[in-house]
Amino acid sequence: MVNFRLVTWVAIVLWLLPCSAWCFPSFQSVKSNWHPSEAYLLDRHGKILNESRLDFTVRRLLWVNLDQVSPALIRSLLTSEDRRFYQHHGVDWRAMIASTMGRIVGRPARGASTLTMQLAAMLNPRLEAGRGGRTPSQKWAQIRAAQELEDTWSKPEILEAYFNLVGFRGELQGLAATTKAFFDKQPSGLSEAEALVLAAILPSPNGGASRISKRACAIAKAGEFSVACSEMQTIVSQLMGRNLQINPAVELAPHLAHQLLKTPGERLTTTLDESVQRLAFNALNQQLHGLADRNVRDGAVLVVDNETGEVLAYVGSAGPFSSASQVDGVKAKRQAGSTLKPFLYGLTLEKRYLTAASILDDAPIHLETTSGLYIPQNYDRDYKGQVSVRTSLASSLNIPAVRTLVLLGVERFRDRLRDFGYLSISQPGDYYGYSLALGSAEVSLLEQVNAYRALANDGLFSPLRFKFDEAADHPSRVLDDSAAFIIADILSDRAGRSVTFGLSNPLATRFWTAVKTGTSKDMRDNWCIGFSQRYTVGVWVGNFEGDSMHDVSGVTGAAPAWLEIMNGLHESLRSNPPEPPSGLVHREIRYLPAVEPPRTEWFIQGTETEVVRLAESVHQTPRITSPSNGVIIALDPDIPYENQAVIFSAHPNYTLAEFILDGKTMGPIANSRKWWPTPGLHKLALVGQGGEVYDTVEFNVRGLNH
Repeated sequence: MVNFRLVTWVAIVLWLLPCSAWCFPSFQSVKSNWHPSEAYLLDRHGKILNESRLDFTVRRLLWVNLDQVSPALIRSLLTSEDRRFYQHHGVDWRAMIASTMGRIVGRPARGASTLTMQLAAMLNPRLEAGRGGRTPSQKWAQIRAAQELEDTWSKPEILEAYFNLVGFRGELQGLAATTKAFFDKQPSGLSEAEALVLAAILPSPNGGASRISKRACAIAKAGEFSVACSEMQTIVSQLMGRNLQINPAVELAPHLAHQLLKTPGERLTTTLDESVQRLAFNALNQQLHGLADRNVRDGAVLVVDNETGEVLAYVGSAGPFSSASQVDGVKAKRQAGSTLKPFLYGLTLEKRYLTAASILDDAPIHLETTSGLYIPQNYDRDYKGQVSVRTSLASSLNIPAVRTLVLLGVERFRDRLRDFGYLSISQPGDYYGYSLALGSAEVSLLEQVNAYRALANDGLFSPLRFKFDEAADHPSRVLDDSAAFIIADILSDRAGRSVTFGLSNPLATRFWTAVKTGTSKDMRDNWCIGFSQRYTVGVWVGNFEGDSMHDVSGVTGAAPAWLEIMNGLHESLRSNPPEPPSGLVHREIRYLPAVEPPRTEWFIQGTETEVVRLAESVHQTPRITSPSNGVIIALDPDIPYENQAVIFSAHPNYTLAEFILDGKTMGPIANSRKWWPTPGLHKLALVGQGGEVYDTVEFNVRGLNH
């Protein structure tokens, strides 16, 4: 039995207590302290690039102003919860007395809490009802709190705060999250039927479909809405079977958002440009869609401003068929392929070991290493003979690069790569060996793009910037400006790259650019990285799981996306060639013999020449360059036999000598010869016209007879 005397005394005490027992912050304070579950990544112009949920204890979105709420919902809520909201001063005494009398005579319990009273409980957890409901002292405190709230807040402020703080179902709090989860709409876009359903859900968020439908119909009749009950029943039945999930409204840069966003409600302004981000994503996504039949699923893009180092686009993953889209392809470590060659040749130019006109031998080479013979080959399995440094780099020939690394030294090259920001190359030089010239080390797209940006900036390196208010670091010189200019000039040379790529390819732009491609071992990675006067763009395509692509090179894989991005960036922007620094000399050169046509070439002052003379190879004793002595050749039953030919080659390859295999003449050595192997031990000899044996090798073939 209720002790009415005790209740009366408690009420009097609570009424006389000072405001501090239930005082509330101002409306503006509540609004300013509101934090959504999301954090927001913004571009340099304030546009939202990405919404990322960081608070998983509750689901709420941005604060909703009252003028952003559907009038139908305001009307439905007041009809359902507080019909005399604009007449009372926090407490509807008429409704409270009616509820009390109903309990006395045994009628079903009926709520009498006004919206203001409910809001007071939301603002003060001590007023929250327990499992058995509110105690009498809590109820009196709630009444007093509601009246205090009405004294300091306006009616529109109370309504606005209520719509943002009220919990609807599960983890959903506030109108913005609720309408997004229920109807994928903003609060302003609710229809009358949807508004009535939300008002019906509010008193019993976990109620069944039948109960909610009946209540919605009752509210519609009480508020004189012209909405059919059947329409609301349809909406309720659809909601009951729906997963109330809120997908990000914007998700253009999820990988960068994951790195930078740390606090719910945070709004971080980045250096990115929303239009460039969309350009990069769409170009890469379209290219990957076209490569799906070649087992290509993933890709990444990075676009930076050369002068400032500001990142303008960061696409960590793209592709409609990716099975690992959460992996960040910008930071993932992948084999560099031929993309490290510009830094190798740049160092040899700086050290005056070579010039762009120097001749290198693109012929088979066998290098003894601690793990055995290292036998590099060109991408097209062909040899070009005597070629210049310009041709070797522009056409990405492998063997000349390896010969250059032998001349330079692996450790020195490794140290220079780290100067360019390749910190992933952390092992000593002998760990990588001569294969470092061909990009055997694993690097990230982030490292690649900033290293090429250093080439674009005349050999000056500085870190990239992601945050708009981040101060720029002072650049440091990592390559002589004259060497950097020559390397950029070679990478922009269409004629120089035509030996391998032809004159028409995705590397050819309508404006000045310098670009390099790369393909890693077994076609696991494709790269295309290049720069214009203003931008550096890097593209990687491959598979995050590491499986090989099918017949895809840097030119056919990454380069088309690179070209589309570059064209988009320069749609209305010129790109001029760099101005040559002091200390460079421009000379007309010719070759004797004419292994390459005459041309104008750049030299670092003191290294210039007008005639490049080659040693007479006819006086050199020929040697067998392939196969190697002692090599074991294993026939693979899974590869067609006709595709397993062994190449016999020698250098120098003049016609006065011939190959003799196991005593049988194979023909002159003027050109490399193909031999389809048979199992067993074989002996290959190089014999002159007079019977003089210049060289011999023995090798073993293992496999089935054919």
